[in-house]
Amino acid sequence: MNRATYPGGVHPPENKWTAESEIETIPVSPRFVVPLSQSLGAPSRPVVSEGETVRKGQMIGRPDGFISAAVHAPTSGTVAGLERIIDSATGRQTDAVAIESDGLDAWAEGLGEPREWQNLDADAIREAVAAAGVVGMGGATFPTHVKLNPPKGKDVDTILINGAECEPYLTCDYRVMLDRAQDIVTGLRLCMMATGAERGCICIEDNKPAAIACLQEAAGARDGCSVRVFETKYPQGAEKQLILACLGREVPTGGLPADVGALVQNVQTARAIADAVTRNVPLIERVLTVSGDAAGAPGNFRVRIGTPIAVLLEKAEVQDGFEELILGGPMMGKDQFTTDLYVTKGTSGVLAMRRAAIYDGGPCIRCGACVRYCPSQVNPSRLSILGESFLDGNLDAIDAAIDAGLMDCILCGACAYVCPSRRRIVHLIEMMRGERRKALQRRREKQEARKAELKREVEKVGD
Repeated sequence: MNRATYPGGVHPPENKWTAESEIETIPVSPRFVVPLSQSLGAPSRPVVSEGETVRKGQMIGRPDGFISAAVHAPTSGTVAGLERIIDSATGRQTDAVAIESDGLDAWAEGLGEPREWQNLDADAIREAVAAAGVVGMGGATFPTHVKLNPPKGKDVDTILINGAECEPYLTCDYRVMLDRAQDIVTGLRLCMMATGAERGCICIEDNKPAAIACLQEAAGARDGCSVRVFETKYPQGAEKQLILACLGREVPTGGLPADVGALVQNVQTARAIADAVTRNVPLIERVLTVSGDAAGAPGNFRVRIGTPIAVLLEKAEVQDGFEELILGGPMMGKDQFTTDLYVTKGTSGVLAMRRAAIYDGGPCIRCGACVRYCPSQVNPSRLSILGESFLDGNLDAIDAAIDAGLMDCILCGACAYVCPSRRRIVHLIEMMRGERRKALQRRREKQEARKAELKREVEKVGD
């Protein structure tokens, strides 16, 4: 079998202990706390108030910007108020809507009903996806309706559906591929209709033969849809690496997949697109994996957005005294400092580990392992040394890091995984990228201030 792949990458222990665990639905929680920041871009703006009665699927957060996504009530009940909670993606505080369930789980009027979709135009598909608040469910959480509307002059000819699920431990996408194969294919077809793409490909690693068979049967040979098998390694599912492996096209530095005629969606995103367009169902639930060596009963669970993470830890029989809680996978997931968190649209996994990973941050020994395994073909060692130089006061280090490929790094962590010195490579790279964003923001603010000053001077002359 011809397996597609790309240069570099690693193959950590898969630990996919829950691969044979069928999806179990978590009962509706008596209380939900739904974050208003669940996508890249601006948080949604609350449109409900304390004491208001809401129905399942009713919009409770309206998009507040071009890159923003709607948020909906996960069940029917009463709004208990607006709360400040920890954003699991950033560690900062964010607003959330608390809802007390009424036990009825009643849909808002008009939702959850089938509708004809085969002849919808691109605008109607994007509008349905936007109304449903669909975002990238592989973890990136980019608003999907924006992604389905490429910039002018960027013609998309191929849609890739990412079913690689290359992160260790996680198996939720695998189970969705088994259970909802036809909906994933429908989501792919809708993406093709929305963008005018002629081809669609579902991309699956070769360690998932049952999913490959299910999706090959569902896709058939119609409408330009196909299934392609990829080598099992990490980070096979990264957007740029998937495009390179499947199409042989390299996304330019700072560019978008649309720059090379491609668009990538996660399998659960494709399923959510199908639900939004064909059944008028907003994104109020997802499938995720709860696992880790501290979990006595790991599994895959269908869970409503806004469910307390503590509910999942109890369901998976997580032992007391575990040291590390990760939301997402162990390679790119976010390490948490509290369990007082809630499920979001981007929560693909909840991992409880008995012992936390330790990075000593020793000196680089110039072994070259990070370079050999880097899927972006940059020099992580060089970038990390420049990061240390910046921390020591060398302000020119960030410009040097940009020249060395800082913005090509996808923060996958393969370099840190293979580093014998256990260096904090990803932390240093993230730090420099953050400082670069701050510098750009300061530059924009200075430019705006200068424009305002010039405008005042012109007005004075006019007076």
